[in-house]
Amino acid sequence: MTKSNEMSWGFCPTCSLWMQLLNVFMFSTDHIYEALLYTDINLDSVEPDSVLQEDHIKMIVQKSGMKYKSAKLKEEKERKNTDAVKRPPADPADLTPRPPVVTILGHVDHGKTTLLDSLRKTQVASMEAGGITQHIGAFLVHMPSGEKITFLDTPGHAAFSAMRARGTNVTDIVILVVAAEDGVMQQTIESIEHAKNAGVPLVLAINKCDKPEADPERVKKELLAYDVVCEEFGGDVQAVNISALKGENLMVLAEATVALAEMLELKADATGLVEGTVIESRKDKGKGPLTTAIIQRGTLRKGCVLVAGKTWAKVRFLFDENGKAMDAASPGIPVEIMGWKEAPSAGDEILEVESEQRAQEVVAWRTYVEQQEKLKKDIEVIEAKQKEHRLEYKKKQEKLAHLTWRQRKAVLYKANKHLMFSRPKERTEMDENTLSLIVKGDVDGSLEAILNILDSYDCEDECKLDIVYFGLGDISENDISLAEAFNGVIFGFSVKANESIKKLADKKGIKIKLHNIIYKLVDDLKDELNCRLPSTVVDTTIGEASVLDTFSVTVGKNKIPVAGCRVHKGLLDRKMKFKLIRNRDVIWKGCLSSLKHHKDDVQVIKTGMDCGLSLDKNLEFNIGDEIICYEEKEVQQTTSWDPGF
Repeated sequence: MTKSNEMSWGFCPTCSLWMQLLNVFMFSTDHIYEALLYTDINLDSVEPDSVLQEDHIKMIVQKSGMKYKSAKLKEEKERKNTDAVKRPPADPADLTPRPPVVTILGHVDHGKTTLLDSLRKTQVASMEAGGITQHIGAFLVHMPSGEKITFLDTPGHAAFSAMRARGTNVTDIVILVVAAEDGVMQQTIESIEHAKNAGVPLVLAINKCDKPEADPERVKKELLAYDVVCEEFGGDVQAVNISALKGENLMVLAEATVALAEMLELKADATGLVEGTVIESRKDKGKGPLTTAIIQRGTLRKGCVLVAGKTWAKVRFLFDENGKAMDAASPGIPVEIMGWKEAPSAGDEILEVESEQRAQEVVAWRTYVEQQEKLKKDIEVIEAKQKEHRLEYKKKQEKLAHLTWRQRKAVLYKANKHLMFSRPKERTEMDENTLSLIVKGDVDGSLEAILNILDSYDCEDECKLDIVYFGLGDISENDISLAEAFNGVIFGFSVKANESIKKLADKKGIKIKLHNIIYKLVDDLKDELNCRLPSTVVDTTIGEASVLDTFSVTVGKNKIPVAGCRVHKGLLDRKMKFKLIRNRDVIWKGCLSSLKHHKDDVQVIKTGMDCGLSLDKNLEFNIGDEIICYEEKEVQQTTSWDPGF
């Protein structure tokens, strides 16, 4: 704080010396002691927890070259809760039947997307990168019998566990797909847990039964260990043997799903304000932020005003899974919504409100609540730091307790003298051992999954991982600027970078890594981490020899120890480095001063040959010592981070 600044704060006559002066002004205690010399206070009676009168505090502020201004502390009025909430449960008489929401879960590559593709007769599987579903899709299927079923297609591999969990939160029935030849796998078990936690009934689809190695009975028996008991074993889980690729028994599976839905008597209130859940969010260049949602109550139409998370929308258009415009979406129907101000997060609750003004009130309240929660956490961190600093200060003071305040000042001045004339080092460049990332994704769920993978990074001691920015949409100039500022790398998942962006990145030396398959993105990320690790030196053994005899030769006035050796493996090359090993301990490393075969100086001794050698250090040899000839090679280290797949 500079001189002539005005201070405006409310004095607290019961606060201690530390709370009033150390925390507010950041004065040192010695500075305060000096200022107190100008008062009538007896310094010998002043302790760190002493209470100062208001007049003394004002005088200290003035003697420090500052002005003060007394002001009353403002008390913030409690803000009225203006959040939107769900309506009370509907009258059973108002409920009407709705389509079941069915989630297809299972292990990667067990045929979930192929099954869904066969059911709705579109080419989803052929469009998916690497044949693996990368983000949630919600689709309505019309059965030949006239029933409708809403399917959620969730990713199967390990990276997308959170998305599968979210899918079960809005679902009525889970179809568990297990490959007949593979049996129960890691994601199969996770899928069962998601269904159990959500209290959702299962229908078992044993896929790939057309393969010769298929064993459906083994699958059913393996599932018993996870409390999935099929009807033939006395349980209530329907099991259907299918071949999604060939379309075998798919109608039997659909009928089993419809039968279970009828038993559940699924109904909803199609009147009143809309309630729903965001399944997925993405950004479209022409349409702006879009969400895929499942309507759970009310009927959604164009013009409705919705809130989700900390954003809102006035619905401009509704689209089905094929991109065709819809007039309305009733409970159980998947719909893509256009008109959001910002993209909400996947899993957010959608609520309809009466007007745009009301929507803005709700968003403002939710933003305020989030800020208050953040402020509360920040205060907790600050208080913890203050407590830590006070304890450190107390320990220092205890060490100096036997000194007068003048003596303490002299001791502290000597201890901190070197700091007074040093300037803080400015950070001119990023640490070489840090990988800064800018992550862009096509949809909210994909981005969430990538960030979950990055959260598992636990090798900060090898290379720090710094996520500078993450967001939705194609690579932009802003991303290039961030990457340049932080010396970072841009990773894009199912997004694009146009030619002008690529040229700009090349000009500035920025790497852009674009991927459509999650595990390839992770492999590329690990390569980038490896590049930032220092190389390590590895000793490669070239030859080994045993000491059979020892003697010495006289060179001038010095006696030089010589070892008579026989090479029993590889060769000895005088240009290389050598180790002397005795009783399995390395007692010397270095170079040879001479290497002879009989009386001739030689460069190389091969396996089976005898030789005499001396070291560049005067060390006595023992019979039985081992001489190792080796070469030092630099090897690139690899990260020990294991993301789980």
